[in-house]
Amino acid sequence: MERDFSDTRAALIRCGMELLTEQGFMTTGIDTVLKRVGVPKGSFYHYFESKEAFGQAVLEAFAGYFARKLDRWFLQDDVAPLQRLVDFVEDAKAGMARYAFCRGCLVGNLGQEVSLLPESFRLQLEATLCDWQARLARCLVAARDAGELAPDADCEALAAFFWIGWEGAIQRARLTRDNVPLDIFIKGFLAGLPR
Repeated sequence: MERDFSDTRAALIRCGMELLTEQGFMTTGIDTVLKRVGVPKGSFYHYFESKEAFGQAVLEAFAGYFARKLDRWFLQDDVAPLQRLVDFVEDAKAGMARYAFCRGCLVGNLGQEVSLLPESFRLQLEATLCDWQARLARCLVAARDAGELAPDADCEALAAFFWIGWEGAIQRARLTRDNVPLDIFIKGFLAGLPR
């Protein structure tokens, strides 16, 4: 059964997410993506005008997927706000282990390559991280409102600090091939929160 245009484009983007979370943008060849999805080599430009456009579509899809994931954890009204963050970390740890620590964060991977990527990626990556930061800041505001954080806690700054450290912890977990860096990071982050 043949896929239609949108199904094939979606399959290419899904494959791109898998490959780019493992090996980054610069080392991922379009031929590998096409072969894995079963699309003829000459058809790529039917779906994307360039490799840059493909990468941006993959990043956009990943950002949307991850934003929904964050909302699933951070917006649980029946769970204490800081526990929501811990639950997100536990889910991330399980995901890292499921893929034998070969897959990282697509945003973090592309961030490592930013000096080699077109300028459009830098702007898109920063916008994605700012979106994630805002989602966590709202969860931390809920924690502050619930008395889990000090009344003067700067939730925006704490959220920025979390994502800066989290991306580093993900990279380190890929190096060590275990969850120890993620455990160290979340323990230190929680210990440093103003109570």
